[in-house]
This record gives sequence, structure tokens and C-alpha cells, in this order.
Amino acid sequence: MSKIYSEQHRVLQQKFDTTRLADRVEELVVRPQLPDDSRAFIESRDMFFLTSVDQRGYPTCSYKGGAPGFVRVVDPTTIVFPSYNGNGMFLSMGNIATSHKVGMLFIDFETPHRVRVHGIAAIDRNDRLLAEFAGAELLIRVTITETFINCPRYIHQYQRVQTSKYAPQAGCAAPPAPQWKRIDALQDALPERERDLAKQLGGTLTFEEYGALVIKNSG
Repeated sequence: MSKIYSEQHRVLQQKFDTTRLADRVEELVVRPQLPDDSRAFIESRDMFFLTSVDQRGYPTCSYKGGAPGFVRVVDPTTIVFPSYNGNGMFLSMGNIATSHKVGMLFIDFETPHRVRVHGIAAIDRNDRLLAEFAGAELLIRVTITETFINCPRYIHQYQRVQTSKYAPQAGCAAPPAPQWKRIDALQDALPERERDLAKQLGGTLTFEEYGALVIKNSG
């Protein structure tokens, strides 16, 4: 009996005569833990997409990026990754604290190749590994419930150019502050520790001026 297909999945599979195929694919590729090749692939990535579910039932899809290796496979059923300084919304982190269920999509756009992971996530501000992740504010542990590879047929080929200058890296100086924290309408809402950032970065910007920087790839 399938663990991943619902009645709604079955209706579509029956309509397109793919029920046998779907069952065979599940049998062949869905695993309860990471095989060695997937572990090496995940730890070589510098980005992935994270899905979580909010209190209203809406899924949130978020891009997570860092220096290559910022995601670590602790063991075949456990993945950890850091949460860096962001826009203060904590959407993914709040969702994890609410529902705990997450999806992770790791992609190599050059090969191409991709690995999907479903799991139960938890946040511990006192996680013993937190200090090992440069620039991390929080560390998320994902207990894997299932993982599988996908056909790369529709992955467009892209080439990685460089690591973002904002990605924290061990042994390197702290990344620069983001330009969006110069926006004038945000100044009175910034955390107290960041109230002088705009002055340090050259003064405040209007939202339109910041938008122009983004278009120029300077934001």
C-alpha cells in the first residue's frame, strides 16, 4: 500500500493510466534515508529551496543560499542547515515552529540533477552545532521521513558564476550589511542594533532608489 499517494493522486493516475508506473517509481526511488551519493550531492550544494506550511495552511517556498557546504548531513536521517540574518519576517522559521513539516529541493543546474527531501524540522537556539556555522542565528535540524531523486528532463541548464558576497563563510570577515536596510521607510522599524547601518552605508534611500540598485545588481 502506498504511503505517499492520496485518493486525489489516484484519480489522476487512473485518468492518465499511470497508476502502475507511479507505484513502480515509488518502489524504486522513494527511500526513508539518504543514500551515500545523495549525501555527497547535498553537502556540495550552495543553495536549495525550502517549503514549509503556515498557520493558515498556505505553503511557503523559500530560497536558501550560502557558501558551498552550508547544508550538512549529520547522518542518513538527519540534515542541518543555518538560518542567517534576513528581513525579520521569519516566515519559514515560524512555519517550522508551527507545523514542523518541510520539503527540501536540492538542484544542480549544470549537470543537471535534483534530490527531494521530506522531513520533520525543529529549531533549537542552543543546538550544540550552532557555533560551527559561521553567521548562523539559528540552526534547523530536519529528521528525514522520505527522500527521492527526480527526472532532470525539464531542468534548464544554468551556470554558477560566483558565491554571493553576503553568504557567511568560516574564517572570513563578516559579510557586508544589505542595502535594503538603508530604505528610509524602514529606519524606525529596524532592531536597535542596526539603527546606524544606513549612516555607515552612505545614508538612507527611498524605496524607488533601492529598486534601482536591485535592477543594477547592486542591492
